[in-house]
Amino acid sequence: MPIETAASVVAEIPDDAELLAVPYSSDLSPALAIDLHLPVTGLLAHYEAKGEAGEIVEVPVARGDGVGRVLFYGVGDGSSRALRRAAAALSRRVRGKAALAVVAPEGDVTAFAEAALLACYFFKIGAPGKRPVGSLTFVGADEQSVRRGQSVARAVALARDLANTPASVKNPAWLAERAAEQGVPTRVWDEEQLKADGFGGILAVGQGSVSPPRLIQLSYTPAEPATRHVVLVGKGITFDSGGLSLKPTDNMKTQKTDMAGGAVVIAVLGALAELGVPIRVTGLVAAAENMPSGTAQRPSDVIKQYGGRTVEVLNTDAEGRLVLADALAYADAELAPDAVVDIATLTGAITVALGRSIGAVYSTDDELAKQLVDAGQSSDDKLWRMPLIEEYAAGLRSSIADLANIEIGTTYGGGSITAALFLREFAGKRPWAHLDIAGVGRSTVDEGILTKGATGFGVRLLLEWLARP
Repeated sequence: MPIETAASVVAEIPDDAELLAVPYSSDLSPALAIDLHLPVTGLLAHYEAKGEAGEIVEVPVARGDGVGRVLFYGVGDGSSRALRRAAAALSRRVRGKAALAVVAPEGDVTAFAEAALLACYFFKIGAPGKRPVGSLTFVGADEQSVRRGQSVARAVALARDLANTPASVKNPAWLAERAAEQGVPTRVWDEEQLKADGFGGILAVGQGSVSPPRLIQLSYTPAEPATRHVVLVGKGITFDSGGLSLKPTDNMKTQKTDMAGGAVVIAVLGALAELGVPIRVTGLVAAAENMPSGTAQRPSDVIKQYGGRTVEVLNTDAEGRLVLADALAYADAELAPDAVVDIATLTGAITVALGRSIGAVYSTDDELAKQLVDAGQSSDDKLWRMPLIEEYAAGLRSSIADLANIEIGTTYGGGSITAALFLREFAGKRPWAHLDIAGVGRSTVDEGILTKGATGFGVRLLLEWLARP
């Protein structure tokens, strides 16, 4: 749900602040010069505080005839990552409270505000339980930094909302409607237009569902003339049953979030104007519902992708690469970008390789890969570059079509690598990167900035990358 916690900036501590948070460093002194009329160092020593990021010491103080609270929060080494951890811990500590005044720490206030707000996110249909803090007042903070953090947090929350919405509500047409609400020009191909223009991959994946597929295009143009054009491509499978290659029940329970990559693209496009991003960006979301039925595609079918290449479908549960291939081929043929980045919850294999804390990046361009990895480090959406092992491409050679959608046999393995190699065939010769976020796109824990369910991973790193000069 949209983050309900209000954020504001003031120059001085409000006189009526019942809850006040103050940073402190590892030497147990307030990180900023502020007179609280309290023996701060002695109090922190009494509570055996260490100043670690996320550590909180709560002290009662007199407030007129009542009692207020000061929350001393550790900032660790003061890095952006430490400040994010400290901010998330604060927001979680004060859930259910009306307001918190926070003396802003030194350092990356944008990261601090962003994390404080993301930790307030929740998604629940029905009674929400213990609600997040009603308002956060940042004392002595740079207002522009706080507003930027708020904008990024809202974009991440939108991506989470889109992915968390049940498939009983969310289908490709619904996703297209949400995209059209983002304040940028939007074009949508329905099933008839997809047929007319030759988007065979999207059509094949969606043909088993009563909810027809869509291709969604969002276009952002900055106020000043742009010197670069980037295309972002997102996988938008609104529910993935596996099709006739049916998933086990337990594997299906999270598949409403299989359009997390598409959600990221929609959220990023909606935030670009507010953040003043200076380059032109086009977003493509290939949306379909992958269902079994009498009209579904079958293992062994041969389909024709956008641009004419044929693919033997050996596993209908390897559907994300089929819809992405259409969008990538269209971007290469029609949009003439300087770079293309696709993002998708594509393979379970990448979860085995990298776990649930780091996303994968594959790229044909060293500079593009470095830029994305660096943006991931700065934004805390961390990436690890994975190899495009050329020998593995032989496993995708079909005897009856140009390509197979999965490796034929088990010679090579590396399912995430072969999926990336498949996508590379449709990206053209321009700089291209593929982000496999299957491990990081969903969270099984409710801690820090994460809430169980969709994470919105990719929004922060793409906004960081696009905003850089």
